[in-house]
Amino acid sequence: MTKHTFKTYDNQNIDIEISNEDFPFNNPNIIAIPGLIDPHVHFRTPGMEHKEDWRTAAAAAIAGGYTTVFDMPNTIPPTITVERLREKKKLIDSQLKEVGIPLRYQLFFGADKNHLDQIPLVKDEVIGIKVFMGCSTGDLVIDDDESLHAVFEIAAKENLIVAVHAEDEHLLRERKAKYKDIKEYAIHSKIRDTEIARFAVEKAIGLTRKYGTRLYILHVSCMDELALIKKAKKENLPVFAETTPHHLFLDESSYAILAGKAVVNPPLRNVDNHAALFAAIHEGVIDTIGSDHAPHTLSEKSKPYGECPSGMPGIETTLALLLNAHHDNLLNLQEIVNLTSKNAYRIFPLEKNHDVTLIDLDKKMQVSDSNLHTKCGWSPFNGRVLQGWPIFTYIA
Repeated sequence: MTKHTFKTYDNQNIDIEISNEDFPFNNPNIIAIPGLIDPHVHFRTPGMEHKEDWRTAAAAAIAGGYTTVFDMPNTIPPTITVERLREKKKLIDSQLKEVGIPLRYQLFFGADKNHLDQIPLVKDEVIGIKVFMGCSTGDLVIDDDESLHAVFEIAAKENLIVAVHAEDEHLLRERKAKYKDIKEYAIHSKIRDTEIARFAVEKAIGLTRKYGTRLYILHVSCMDELALIKKAKKENLPVFAETTPHHLFLDESSYAILAGKAVVNPPLRNVDNHAALFAAIHEGVIDTIGSDHAPHTLSEKSKPYGECPSGMPGIETTLALLLNAHHDNLLNLQEIVNLTSKNAYRIFPLEKNHDVTLIDLDKKMQVSDSNLHTKCGWSPFNGRVLQGWPIFTYIA
């Protein structure tokens, strides 16, 4: 092992012991940033390992510069009981051991109206409670106000953060009925329009106001949501917001190119929302970026609209997209560090570590499906040339 000294993003020095065999780089422009935290992944174990598992997903995470991930509970079966939570951990640990990747992870626990009594039992074993206010992948959904109130009240009592997929289920059903005869992929953005997101975010913030529950709003995608979140933060409510790379860098025009690969929940929005999302990052309204890495096979994504599942992979390309945005003067390095690590420590009960991701800001590379580690083997950004890539991920 040899000690290497690197400049950090804030012009400090850091020493890392790395085998020369593992570190064949002699670029003096390499910059060190804290190991990345992805607070929103779907690694598909158990039950959907044909799409992804922790062996392939861990390799993808490391390639993307991530050392810590938070996995979601909408698996098969869903993670809604103590027993299932512990079984899932055993599976994950076994798969990580098999490939020798010590990826750090936390798990969200699924809120299910028939298993709310399980929440207090897992309070010391999970990073938070996940609430699907509208159906997405799987059957987890809280679609009645009584259960929703109960989740927020229990979480407040147990000092657990609630992460919400904020799309209103009742409005969703109305839109699906209205557009049931339209089969173009682009209709997805009309069915799940911004009103559905706004209504759910408003309801979730109202519950935080009532119970004092810490609220984490997942994959914020539009101006309507941002206005409500900004107002809540001005009230000093414990409300935090995440956006995703696909909502920052893709829009409704992507359906014409990507077809079913562009189908994701919440959907891609009008390009005008991009500027609002970046402004919200600058203002501190958006706290984190989650890849929402949600792989499906190519055969699944090629199915007709209505049968094509929602979701796309993203953990391998998120940092590169952000670094490319830095070159486009859309983000500075401090904002990228805030989004990908620093703010997560402020929001979630995480122990500090000394993980480091080394980045080469000068490196230009084309995203290529053939070079990905994810089992699904495709990216919505395939073919895009990005400047700035992670080149080494160090788990201390």
